[in-house]
Amino acid sequence: MEPTWQFQLRITVSPALANDLRADLASTSHAALRDVLRRHNATLKCQFDAFADYVREAEKQGPENYPLYQWTRQTIENPEKKAKYLQSFTVYVNGDEIYGQEIADVMEAELRTLISNDGIESVARFDTNPANNPQPPRR
Repeated sequence: MEPTWQFQLRITVSPALANDLRADLASTSHAALRDVLRRHNATLKCQFDAFADYVREAEKQGPENYPLYQWTRQTIENPEKKAKYLQSFTVYVNGDEIYGQEIADVMEAELRTLISNDGIESVARFDTNPANNPQPPRR
């Protein structure tokens, strides 16, 4: 029997839209995006903010228990990477950061119709297949 992989979608947006979305995760500044998210009980989380949350949690609980702490901290402290991740948003469905192929397929298709020069720049799809994912950096 073949394994059932889970999926995650991420969108990359313009700097202006990124600022709007970080200030208002309900996406009211982009009505079409808001509608897609509502239809699928989905929300967005800025990748930079997720990384910063991870670093704060690790520092609070003890970084020795967080294998990606050093890499994540270096990432958010690097100005070029910070700029990149401020424009990247993970799509959560029903509060989950990974979800089944059926919902990923539908949402990806809908999100791709929103790609434009002044808003959503790209849509990326990731899966939980370890062969398709980089291994954590060595300490």
